[in-house]
Amino acid sequence: METGSPHAAGATGADRATGPEETAGAERASGPEGATGPEGATGPEGAAEPAWIALPPGLLRMRRLLLVVWLGLVTLAAGLVPGLLAGPVWALFALPPLALAVWGWVMIERNWRSWRYAERADDLLISRGVLWREETVVPYGRMQLVEVTSGPVERHFGLASVQLHTAAAATDATIPGLDPAEAERLRDRLTELGEARSAGL
Repeated sequence: METGSPHAAGATGADRATGPEETAGAERASGPEGATGPEGATGPEGAAEPAWIALPPGLLRMRRLLLVVWLGLVTLAAGLVPGLLAGPVWALFALPPLALAVWGWVMIERNWRSWRYAERADDLLISRGVLWREETVVPYGRMQLVEVTSGPVERHFGLASVQLHTAAAATDATIPGLDPAEAERLRDRLTELGEARSAGL
């Protein structure tokens, strides 16, 4: 009886060490959530999104200036000439081009905000459009020519465009209104990736 009591007490202590609460705690520590953490990087929420790059504001300023110049001339011609020749009432013809200028001022900004691009591992994404969204996927392996262009107006505002020519004409694309340094960097980067993909590297 005396030798059995310590054994029984030891068994009882072991039962307390491995009781239901401790067992459940061990399961929680070694369960799937403990190994990877809740909502880990391998889950659907951990999928990486493209790093979109927006166009610089210089393109917006250039397009708005062109809008004001052209529609301003049309407004003056539509209102001033008839008003001088036929009477003040005919100057109301200036209202339609003026309303068009106001509408264009707003839409130009919305269109500028819709432009963006992203460099991914295997392709370049270009997204644009206000009413109808359009997204172009340009695989690096299909690029045949990447060039930087800059017209007189673009040079005045310090802007340049990147034109992408691929094996399929449907995937040709242009990114307008970039800073010249960014345009050259993008050209060199895409050319390097295109040559590497074509060589099978």
